[in-house]
Amino acid sequence: MKLQDFLGKDEKWGFEAIAKDPELTRQIQILLIGLGLLDPPADDKFGPVSAAALKKFQELMKIGETDYLGPVTAKELIETKPEELPKPALKLGNDVASKIIKYMQAKNYQVSTNAKEYNIVYLEGVNEDWTLNSDTPNQFNDRRIVIEVVDGVPKIVNHWQATTEPGSRYTYNPMNPGGAARIKFGQYKAWSVGIHGNSEPHEALIQVAPITVHRDFNKDFQRTGDKLDTGLFLVNQHYGYDAPVNDIKNASAGCLVGRRREGHREFMSIIKQDRRYVANKNYVFYTTIIPGDDLLK
Repeated sequence: MKLQDFLGKDEKWGFEAIAKDPELTRQIQILLIGLGLLDPPADDKFGPVSAAALKKFQELMKIGETDYLGPVTAKELIETKPEELPKPALKLGNDVASKIIKYMQAKNYQVSTNAKEYNIVYLEGVNEDWTLNSDTPNQFNDRRIVIEVVDGVPKIVNHWQATTEPGSRYTYNPMNPGGAARIKFGQYKAWSVGIHGNSEPHEALIQVAPITVHRDFNKDFQRTGDKLDTGLFLVNQHYGYDAPVNDIKNASAGCLVGRRREGHREFMSIIKQDRRYVANKNYVFYTTIIPGDDLLK
């Protein structure tokens, strides 16, 4: 069965019926992925995540067909272009969560707006009370944040002390001859749940897709003027072994690091409740890295 087969007919397929047709499922998934409502890949399995994406499409397009696929949904899926899809109605204020979502929207970053879908964000150079700091090198002076949008309202689920930059040890003694890696501000879909470390292995988000970093060849702890490098660099999201606030020690060669073990475990516990991960343990998470002074200026 294909979506074209629904046009001009009185077909009504429930989600269980769709799930039994891999060809139809794949076609729907490919179109939803193209519209930015479903994360790739199309796997021919119409489970709860695909069902939620189809419902979201019907809701945004104000289609009267609820909990089933009919001729109107089929026609709109076939014909709707990404730029024609209405944006989810969000209730944004002046709180930090809203400011972050507004910033992400302005940059055309992916924003997850469904319940139990988490947005992972790092704010560089920001204190716990959301004031700017001097972003002094070799310190845990950034924030790791998890945001969930509930009924259109963005909420900070939790946030922790972190660093987005390599410490002095690996800046002065880089693992790469081109210089220490300092992640380029932006958004990347590049991390899956896995195990980080050898001496103290622990659950973390492991880099599985390319990202772009600045290579600090001149060892000045800055991105300005540094050569860009894109690839797989083992830039993971792990914990910082409870290192002192003012000394990253060997906790980061360029990874996105939460300072404390306990906080990191809280972080992992939250994101593993993401319904996309629950449905697919190989799910690849987006992460957004934002300069605090750009957000709060």
